[in-house]
Amino acid sequence: MSTTEKPRGTKIEKMTEAALAAPLKRRSFLKALGITAAAVSAPIGTATAVTDKLKDSNFWETYFQKHYKEMSAEDKAQVFARIERETKTTYGVDVHVGDQQPIPGVKFAYALNLSRCNGSRRCVEACVIENNQSRHEPQIQYIKVLEMPRGTLDPERGDLYYEGEAVPKNDKFYLPVQCNHCDNPPCTKVCPVEATWKEADGIVVVDYDWCIGCRYCQAACPYEARHFNFAKPNIPAEEINPVQGYLSNRIRPKGVMEKCTFCLHRTRNGQNPACHDACPTGARKFGNILDPESELSKILKEKRVFVLKEELNTLPQFFYYFD
Repeated sequence: MSTTEKPRGTKIEKMTEAALAAPLKRRSFLKALGITAAAVSAPIGTATAVTDKLKDSNFWETYFQKHYKEMSAEDKAQVFARIERETKTTYGVDVHVGDQQPIPGVKFAYALNLSRCNGSRRCVEACVIENNQSRHEPQIQYIKVLEMPRGTLDPERGDLYYEGEAVPKNDKFYLPVQCNHCDNPPCTKVCPVEATWKEADGIVVVDYDWCIGCRYCQAACPYEARHFNFAKPNIPAEEINPVQGYLSNRIRPKGVMEKCTFCLHRTRNGQNPACHDACPTGARKFGNILDPESELSKILKEKRVFVLKEELNTLPQFFYYFD
């Protein structure tokens, strides 16, 4: 052995070589040890913790799972059953994970009447409940509502932490912001493992089991619409929504990115997003932009609409307008 070579042959070294040699498209060996790309400098932990992780059959099932778009119907059935089993074990709740598919001839988009939004944040509350978002530590909300000074459309001048009891205020208007489901989404282009993509019906989705938590998509999104799950989701068992979709509102694991999916588990079944139905003023309009007779299409034709940060050419499919 030369002086520059290092001793070889330990279990960790052999597993490292196997991981590097395997034809995997994601998850480095550090991920196998329980470390996300965003926390690669953090301590690995005790050898016992690592051993327990590697002995966990659910961990290996997820690690070697195919990409969602490569899975057969049988593969999906096995994966969904595992997720349902894990939820039952962790939260004591029976859930059903579905595989809602895009509807042919449908492309979803959103329009929001800023003249009617009263800043009540009912949309935020409904979204949290419907999509099984962590309630606190960490708190995750896909929708943020900004209180804006009249005369400006610059979100940087908005107040996210305004008091909600006395709204609307006469000298303000309210700007809800969420994922824009862009036609030219920068977030999907930077993902190194193709864990996020745009579907045929216009919805940008994330395969949470494929995501490695590198947060590149979060940095690329100009609308701050992507959220990193820093800890195990904190959801009271009695508040879990049991009607779930694999690419939408199932409970996300720690260490992945999550975002609005236009409630695809609802919208692909003919319903509106939860935020739409919760709006007390009718400010939210959702529909098929390809249908010329839809209310949404008529709004886009008849109203003076705008999108946020148009100069970036992301082609948002979330539109705003005033009466």
